[in-house]
Amino acid sequence: MSATRRPRAGRVRGVPRRPAWTATLTWKAAVFITLMCCALAALLGALVHVSVTRQTVDTSREKALSRLEDVTRAYEAGEPLPPFAAVDPVGLPPSLRGLAARGERGTMVADHEGRPTMWAAGPADGRALAVRVDYSLSARTISGLDQAILGSSVLAIGATLLVGWFAVTRVTRRLHLTAQVARRISAGDLDARVNDPRTKDPTRPQDEVATVSGALDTMASSLQGKLLSEQRFTADVAHELRTPLTGLSAAAELLPPGRPSELVRDRVRAMRALTEDLLEISRLDTRSETVDLDVYALGPLTERAVRASGTGTTVRVVRDARVETDRRRLERVLGNLLANAHRHGRAPVEVTVDGPVVTVRDHGEGYPAYLLEHGPQRFRTESGSKGHGLGLTIAWGQAAVIGAELTFGNAPDGGAQARLTLPEYTDLDADGDDAPPGG
Repeated sequence: MSATRRPRAGRVRGVPRRPAWTATLTWKAAVFITLMCCALAALLGALVHVSVTRQTVDTSREKALSRLEDVTRAYEAGEPLPPFAAVDPVGLPPSLRGLAARGERGTMVADHEGRPTMWAAGPADGRALAVRVDYSLSARTISGLDQAILGSSVLAIGATLLVGWFAVTRVTRRLHLTAQVARRISAGDLDARVNDPRTKDPTRPQDEVATVSGALDTMASSLQGKLLSEQRFTADVAHELRTPLTGLSAAAELLPPGRPSELVRDRVRAMRALTEDLLEISRLDTRSETVDLDVYALGPLTERAVRASGTGTTVRVVRDARVETDRRRLERVLGNLLANAHRHGRAPVEVTVDGPVVTVRDHGEGYPAYLLEHGPQRFRTESGSKGHGLGLTIAWGQAAVIGAELTFGNAPDGGAQARLTLPEYTDLDADGDDAPPGG
């Protein structure tokens, strides 16, 4: 739980923000595969189109030139020309007519009477002798080939996208599982593991995702072992200190009255309080605490906790609300917050109840930067007053046990400000009468 609410990154004005799904690996892989398939299909289609078109045109050109040779021999022999041949025919392309006028032969594909035609022309007494070959079948063949290339390219791209989506989704699903487990571990679930089957069989080759999953599981196991060892050490030390402290406390009461005996009793009380705090933190760490939830009016409950603290704290109820909480643990949280405000802050200390939110504020120098950034830390305090940094740590842990949210911040005009938000109780079956608070 973060100690402060950081401002959300806003959108730069004038620059549209892309949807979140565009940043996913699946979308990027789909775009990459699509672009590569389109580029490959375009390249192969162009090569096939050029090759087949060249072959078809060469075949038609050879046929037209062969006919032109036959027609030229017939023209020179004075024989009548066939229907597909003529001298200076209508529809002969001007460029081909000029080529024949210069004494050269050539061919060209052009439309003749609305049909594609292969023309071949050569010189004949200063004029152009030309033959034509129907090119419609060849044109339809090339058009059909282009359509087949386009259709097969679309099918190939679709099939490749389907296979690529399946393969990428399997990888991203494993990555999402690894990220989910990492979030559970960061939230405190140290038993969470990825358990990728590829990491359990040493003979099975591992990919990069399996390597990351195995590393995360190993890190979680190591972290869990260290934390459990620390928790056991804290609990054992606290339990072992209880017995000698009890004897020391009894012995201190037997000392004759005086300043030395008062100092001894004061230190013994401080050590006993520290031991009890360590035991409470140990129980919070092991999550062995159970709650006794009930519905209470938050205003009177807060006033009672302030009176029990014995501090000169003012209470202001802006709007009362009924909350579902554990009264003993809530009083513990408020008591620790009040003690911290009076010990490390400056008067006046104010408690405000506004609906299900309780705010404890002092007028001191405010919380240190490390606390606002990372939350309370044990045995760390930057104040000149006495303290072990356990009060806020216990308050934070107890707030989490009762399902409340405890955040820390500094007021704009100075002073530390702790904000406790409790789950508000709503009675859906109430018939309009006010229920008795608590118990």
